[in-house]
Amino acid sequence: MIRVRILMIGATMGVVALGVRMLLTRQAAIARRRIGKPLGEISLDADRVWKKSLEGRPIQLLLLGDSLAAGLGAERRKETLGGRLAKSVAKRMLRPVRLRTAAVVGSESTALAGQIDGLPDDYRADAAVIVVGGNDVTHMVPPRSAAAELESAIIRLQERGTPVIVGTCPDLGTLQPVPQPLRTLLSRMSYRLALEQTRVAWRTGAVPVDLRRAVGTTFREQPDEMFSLDRFHPSAAGYRRTAEALLPAVEMVLRQSAPLLAR
Repeated sequence: MIRVRILMIGATMGVVALGVRMLLTRQAAIARRRIGKPLGEISLDADRVWKKSLEGRPIQLLLLGDSLAAGLGAERRKETLGGRLAKSVAKRMLRPVRLRTAAVVGSESTALAGQIDGLPDDYRADAAVIVVGGNDVTHMVPPRSAAAELESAIIRLQERGTPVIVGTCPDLGTLQPVPQPLRTLLSRMSYRLALEQTRVAWRTGAVPVDLRRAVGTTFREQPDEMFSLDRFHPSAAGYRRTAEALLPAVEMVLRQSAPLLAR
């Protein structure tokens, strides 16, 4: 009798789990239809020397990661995450900044290796900013697996002599087109990944920036202003807020490397 009850309970739990999975699958499809791809899959090219009029060797700033790092959703290149960071760093450091964006729209953490492979062999950035994780969450990549890819990328950059800043996975619970309960699940999953990314950053000597805490509330409370027309990627205002959150860490890293910048 006890064995029968156990089997019945197991079967019931299996049915419930299957039902939940089917519900989440349907909701994911709904979210994809609502979001669509009105922005396409190619971000603006913001790579250039910013603030050329300033004196000194240009600071080399590298961005890696996904569409957020690539700046998809910005209407002008100065509004991309890279453009905003480059301009602000130049003003703070009183030096021109040469931006290189290796980030690719749609990337998961596994793509970081290829982005680094694509850099010239002799390239060394004065600071690298990595923002990745959203696609790992939506594609259900285990947080530890995604974090392991991030750790490998950080170490490879450090071996090139490049200090790294990690913008941890933002709160995907702020995405209004995603229905409940999937939105709550994505929020929890993105939080778990952000924690793993933070642990990796501290373990490797990179500098983590908690984007969930720094910008999550603003994106949740002001979605019309912070998101672009697809309500998934940041708008110009959203990128400005994100750049403001990352800027102190980038400036700190660069000032710690002041003797190297003088070369």
